Amino acid sequence: MFLPATKQEIINLKWDKPDIIIVSGDTYIDSPFNGAAVIANYLTVNGFKVAIIAQPDINNDDIARLGEPALFWGVTAGAMDSLVANYTATGKFRNQDDLTPGGINNRRPDRACMVYTNLIRRHFKKTKPIVLGGIEASLRRVVHYDLKDSKLRRSILFDAKADILAYGMAEKTMLELAQAIKENKSYYDIKGLCYISKTAKENYIEIPSYEECIADKNKFIEMFDLFYNNSAYENSKGLCQKHDVRYLIHNPPQTSLTQRELDNIYEMDWTREVHPYYAKQGVVKAQETIKFSVVSHRGCCGECNFCAIAVHQGKSVISRSKESIIKEVNKLTQKKDFKGYISDIGGPTGNMYKISCKLHGVTGKCKNKKCLYPTVCENIMFSHKEQIDLLKQCAANKNIKKVFVSSGIRHDLIIADKQNGKNYLEYISNNNISGQLKIAPEHTCDNVLEAMNKPKQECFLEFVKMFKQINTPLNQFLTCYFMVDHPGCSLEDTKELLYFINKNLKFTPEQVQVFTPTPSTYSTAMYWTQKDKNGNDIFVEKDRNARMKQKLTITQGTNKHIRKNNYRRRF
Repeated sequence: MFLPATKQEIINLKWDKPDIIIVSGDTYIDSPFNGAAVIANYLTVNGFKVAIIAQPDINNDDIARLGEPALFWGVTAGAMDSLVANYTATGKFRNQDDLTPGGINNRRPDRACMVYTNLIRRHFKKTKPIVLGGIEASLRRVVHYDLKDSKLRRSILFDAKADILAYGMAEKTMLELAQAIKENKSYYDIKGLCYISKTAKENYIEIPSYEECIADKNKFIEMFDLFYNNSAYENSKGLCQKHDVRYLIHNPPQTSLTQRELDNIYEMDWTREVHPYYAKQGVVKAQETIKFSVVSHRGCCGECNFCAIAVHQGKSVISRSKESIIKEVNKLTQKKDFKGYISDIGGPTGNMYKISCKLHGVTGKCKNKKCLYPTVCENIMFSHKEQIDLLKQCAANKNIKKVFVSSGIRHDLIIADKQNGKNYLEYISNNNISGQLKIAPEHTCDNVLEAMNKPKQECFLEFVKMFKQINTPLNQFLTCYFMVDHPGCSLEDTKELLYFINKNLKFTPEQVQVFTPTPSTYSTAMYWTQKDKNGNDIFVEKDRNARMKQKLTITQGTNKHIRKNNYRRRF
């Protein structure tokens, strides 16, 4: 169902004004892969009148085209942090944007949350509350390192001059907030919210202040530890952080969605099309990928140090029911332009469907212990049989030619599943990939993998051996994603990675990325402080040319002969 994006649509609906207007840095695709659309539709089915302004022109009064909402504004930079969307790891501007009509990156401003909030305040004095949400706000909600400025910045709630911040996936938080504002009730105790106060909050943990973090990098590490360990579960503590004379109040996380609640979200009436107002402005390339893709679960218990999923989506994995997924797949086959192919069934990690924990029910609740690092925890309950059965049932629809598994998979989970791991790899190799399988080992030097929280090299070698046994007769290949310049990764480590690729993989990697310090990850904390999670000094390459040299070492070197005795300290 398209929500109004123009004044004429609001007139046609006979609304006096919307209850809520959501402003987004992405174009408006009515899709479950569009965060602004998910929140907007969720609020709509719960009785609120919601409109969307996507990618407003910041050079005129476009932000004001729908008037002022009755309850509040919602502001998001979109599916990505705007600086990550606009710049590469080495600071080069990205000319293309798959979430902008026409594909030209000219509609998403840097620091979009701040820009949109300022636009609203410029056109509407003393307006309704402005609520920040989405991944940019979520990852910048406390003091954080900013790569573009190469310094620590305050909570985005102070810099954007917004009133409230909703972090995480936020459906339940935003609904509770909308109900509280509508009923003129206090929202200060709603889980999943941050706000500014003149005083600290009783019984909340006071984490090191902005000023302390700037003055002492050890204080920043202490702050991030407290933040990270209290950012994911409903039993986490609330936090306070002083900025000058005021405090950021960070309420405990919102309660997790149940399976039924998650099913309900993805079963809403999605058109999966670009709103007509934006469709006429050009083709949106991202729609090609997401239109016939299906989400099977949310969250990731992998906790890779460079990844923001644990802070934003959560460390616990919430899976949809098979019935709900099959229902969505069958509905997709009825679309006029469906050609028989489901692009993907997966989540942040393709093969974490139905994973859980013996001790807690949900994954990732133990203090100072990781579910998958250094090895898969004995208390983790998972079976690839669940995923095989799901894929088989989805493919049983007579209108489907092929169901693809395009989400990257965790090779350590396949190795750890002694009963069904190999069966899963064999099944998807025969039925759900087309020539290649995506996998992200990231690196192969154990010292770098330790800094990343990734499984050791021997686990990857075991997977490569298994893959070759299964796929050599099928003439299919691995597509590996590698990362260079992560904290702890020197040029010598990158050369060893190159040797490993040439010796064991014998192909040019499809993607080699330079580590990008994104807000609120442990890897970024290491990058800024040059210390690992244990407080020990760690090598960090910050010179832009040297960082690019590490990437070129791999992308150019894999096509050249490598002498057998070069760079083999550990092989």
